[in-house]
Amino acid sequence: MPRRVKDYIEISEFTSLDRLIDYLTTIRDTLPRDADPEMKVRGDEVFGRRLTISYFRELTPEEEECEARYSASNLPARDPAIDALTRKLNGIR
Repeated sequence: MPRRVKDYIEISEFTSLDRLIDYLTTIRDTLPRDADPEMKVRGDEVFGRRLTISYFRELTPEEEECEARYSASNLPARDPAIDALTRKLNGIR
């Protein structure tokens, strides 16, 4: 199964109710069935609030190419001494 990534759509707080309903309906109708969308209110009084819709999607061909280029199989082997030092610094024995 291909890897999926979480993507976001933001809606500003300055939107009419009718426009918001139309926009949300369009988003719902165009998302894939397995997108698992969620909507949250984010922000604060200083920077403003936004409705944020998060959903899962398949990687684009460009993202898949980049993923393949930097995957763990293309990285050099891990050094056990560095792993031991990392565990020691993190307080794990």
